[in-house]
Amino acid sequence: MKQITITDSCYTQWVKDLAKRYRQSQIKAAVKVNSEMLEFYWHLGREIVETKAESRWGAHFFKNLSEDLRRELPDVDGFSQTNLLYMKNFYLLYSKTKTPQLGEQNQSSTIITPQLGEHFPVNIFLIPWGHHKLLIDKFKNQQDKALFYVKKTIELGWSRSMLLNFLDSDLYEREGKALTNFSNTLPEPMSDLAKEITKDPYNFAFANITGKYNETQLKKALLGNITDFLIELGTGFAYVGKEYRLEIGETENFIDLLFYHLKLRCYIVIEVKTDKFTPGDIGQLSTYVVACNHILKNSNDNPTIGLLVCKSKDNTLAQYALEGSNQPIGISAYELEQLYPTKVEGLIPTIEEIESKLNEK
Repeated sequence: MKQITITDSCYTQWVKDLAKRYRQSQIKAAVKVNSEMLEFYWHLGREIVETKAESRWGAHFFKNLSEDLRRELPDVDGFSQTNLLYMKNFYLLYSKTKTPQLGEQNQSSTIITPQLGEHFPVNIFLIPWGHHKLLIDKFKNQQDKALFYVKKTIELGWSRSMLLNFLDSDLYEREGKALTNFSNTLPEPMSDLAKEITKDPYNFAFANITGKYNETQLKKALLGNITDFLIELGTGFAYVGKEYRLEIGETENFIDLLFYHLKLRCYIVIEVKTDKFTPGDIGQLSTYVVACNHILKNSNDNPTIGLLVCKSKDNTLAQYALEGSNQPIGISAYELEQLYPTKVEGLIPTIEEIESKLNEK
């Protein structure tokens, strides 16, 4: 690579800044192009629905529209019959407007050009079209579920293959579903945020455990696949240690797994049990939570949270046990059956992110 021709330091830095700004503008331009294209798809889908195009222009409407648009725009991809049908379903999936009833007639010959509604909690135009096609295939008219995955994709930068894997793992049905007493033991809004980081059940299929196993083997398998384990726990979990030693009075105690959550700014104690939940498990975990507050927590940290992950649980018994504890604790089950994604970009904190967050304390 050739050296910069002018050796003046100010000039050199200026050239580097120009190159950096140009790359940033390329990224912004790509996002804007994607957004503009999706907005066009949205409007086209809405016009197809609102004008009742299929009944108005015949059974071969999509075939004819595809051929006509390709004739008018020979250098443009994206107007296949299949893609046009996706555009219609794109509008139907994300629109809260009721679809016109069969038999209604549209007397106007004017093409509808509506304004985009402002009712979406996330910008649906910020993720690629290929992602939307997966969501359309999966959810049809289940808008809440589709928007959940749109939001996750925007926040975590999921590739299409990662989105597909999380769709297969039923993340929507599991996230935030642990039994907890957070609303009674944590201040708002931390209680709501803490609830959101839980899952029930947790899926430990990546551990590749078959046959009989004990707690030591399960924990070893989880940490032997630490990247997959952190993915399953969710964004923000930073690993601190296993069998973490705490000296309480004259007794040595060892926490199964200790994490620090960067967003909640608190320690999280995780105890893994390979048996069915028993109320006695709460007492042990509560002791560890209190000990972490006394020994590890500093003035800038929020209260420590405990998470008990059991092979199975009786929800009623678990809820009663939680009501009897004044420490913030969640209880979940785990399973060893489903497959999980192998790509992890954007899902776990980098070393720089961890150091940056901890240095803010």
